[in-house]
Amino acid sequence: MTIAVTAVSGQLGAAIARSLIETATEEPIIGLARTPAKAADLGIEIRGGDYNQPEELRASLMGVDTLLLVSGMDTPEARIPQHRNVIEAAKSAGVRKIVYTSIQGPETGSAFSPVVQSNRQTEADLRASGLAFAIGRNGIYIEPDVEYIDSYKARGEIANSAGEAKCGYTTRAELAHAYCALLTKGDHNGKTVNLNGEPITQTQLANHLNSAFGTSLTYREMTPEEFIADRSAELGPFLGPIIGGIYQGIRLGIYDTPGDFHAVTGRPHQSWEDYFRALRP
Repeated sequence: MTIAVTAVSGQLGAAIARSLIETATEEPIIGLARTPAKAADLGIEIRGGDYNQPEELRASLMGVDTLLLVSGMDTPEARIPQHRNVIEAAKSAGVRKIVYTSIQGPETGSAFSPVVQSNRQTEADLRASGLAFAIGRNGIYIEPDVEYIDSYKARGEIANSAGEAKCGYTTRAELAHAYCALLTKGDHNGKTVNLNGEPITQTQLANHLNSAFGTSLTYREMTPEEFIADRSAELGPFLGPIIGGIYQGIRLGIYDTPGDFHAVTGRPHQSWEDYFRALRP
């Protein structure tokens, strides 16, 4: 069974490809990338994978049995036809199963909702494709909070609009493990699963960061309007409201789900105690 992974020049796609290389030793693994040279270090065959190039996609997917479709990073209105290009190319090339990396999030009422809706449309397109499929809805990556530690230190706090609601964060490494299972097993074919770890509050997140980095961060709640203004000032008028919309979803409890990680992989998601312990100097 030949498995292909799209967007292997990106962080999630590369993590999934590497996990497959390590665990699916008997399965041929192919990577697709818009710029193949950027993924040469993976040590596997890399083919063209531009979501805007249907003919290239069709040629690149020849001989592939199972495909991992990583959700694109373009605008919501562009993602839907791009993902359709991949699905149609897969059908034409004889691919039998597609696994899609979707997202959790508020489907209405926030600036992030159009992104979520575009993912839901691709989910619907997959269900209507006639192919076998499995859909993973990712929790929020926790890595950006770790990467933002210097900014948190400078402020002395984590400040956002999540309030005391819980968020089911995850990591790219754990997602890669879960997607390997969805690709290589049929237990969850035809299903949609939530992939996240144990939900935690922002106060708990601050405490975990403190334990890992020796900081004294506290959490301060902002109103959604204040947080959007804060993010927009740093990230601009497009990305700022989107980030604000994600935290509005946390505030509304959208990400407070136990998830299906154990059911998919056969083991619990890595605990946050273990994850942050490994970050200590």
